[in-house]
Amino acid sequence: MKAFKGKAIYNPSGKAGEYSAWACNFFVGCSNGCKYCYLKKGIGAKVLGGNAPILKKCFKDEKDALDIFEKEVLANVDELRKHGIFFTFTSDPMLPETISLTFDAIGICFKHNVPVKVLTKRSDWWDMWYARSNMFVDKQHLIAFGFTLTGADELEPNASPNMNRILAMTRLQKAGFKTWASIEPIVDLDSSFKMIVRSMGSCDLYKIGLESGKKYDKKELLEFISSVMHLNNGGKHLKIYFKDRLLKMANIDRSSLLENCVDRDYDMFQDK
Repeated sequence: MKAFKGKAIYNPSGKAGEYSAWACNFFVGCSNGCKYCYLKKGIGAKVLGGNAPILKKCFKDEKDALDIFEKEVLANVDELRKHGIFFTFTSDPMLPETISLTFDAIGICFKHNVPVKVLTKRSDWWDMWYARSNMFVDKQHLIAFGFTLTGADELEPNASPNMNRILAMTRLQKAGFKTWASIEPIVDLDSSFKMIVRSMGSCDLYKIGLESGKKYDKKELLEFISSVMHLNNGGKHLKIYFKDRLLKMANIDRSSLLENCVDRDYDMFQDK
C-alpha cells in the first residue's frame, strides 16, 4: 500500500498506526480538557493542543472540508473498504463543534461502503443521534463506536464521566452496532482494569496502551496483562489488542499471548 497523505485522509504512522491504517482529521484542538493529552506536549502543541476545536487551516470551511474528504475517499476507496477509516486523532469527533461534520463524513463513507471507526470521550450526543438515526438504517455493519475509558474522570474535566461512556456503549451494542474501547492511556492499572471489567459484555474489542512518557513497574504490568487476558464474559474471553510499547515494557513477545489477543490488523467488521 502506497502511503497517502491528503488534507483530510492519511495513513497514520507510529503509535497511531496501531489504531488504524487510515484516518481522518478535520479539526485540531479539543474542549475535553484532558490533563494527560499527548497533543499538548512537544513541538506541535501550539498547533494541535488548543482548548477548543477549530477547523484545520487547509479547509476554507466545512463544505470545502467535506468536498475534499469525498474526493480523497474516492481516490482510495478500495483500500478504505478493506481497512476502514478512523475518526480522529487530533480532536474528539463527537463534540458539539465537530459532530455535524463527523456525521456528514460518515454519511459519505456509508454511500461508498467504507467502514468507519469512531473514538470519543463523549456520551452526550444522543439528541443528535436520534435526530439523524435514519442514516444508520441497515448500516450497523459499517460502523464501530469506540470510547476512551481511563476511569480518571478528574483528569478529563469536560468529557462525559467514564460510566456514562460505558452506558452509551451498552445502548449502542444493544442497537446492533460494533463497539470498542480504548484503554489508553493507562493512568493507573487498577482503574484501567476496573473499566474493562465494568464494560465487559458491552464491548467487542479492547485496545490497551500506556501513557506517553510514564514509567510502569514491570511486575505490575505482567500481572495486569495476565489478568486481562484471562477475563471472560459468560465463558467467552475478551478480544484484546495490547499496544507495542506496553508489551515491550513488560518484555512480552506478542506470539506468546493467548489466542484472544489480536494483532493490529484484526478486522472487527469481519468478526461475526
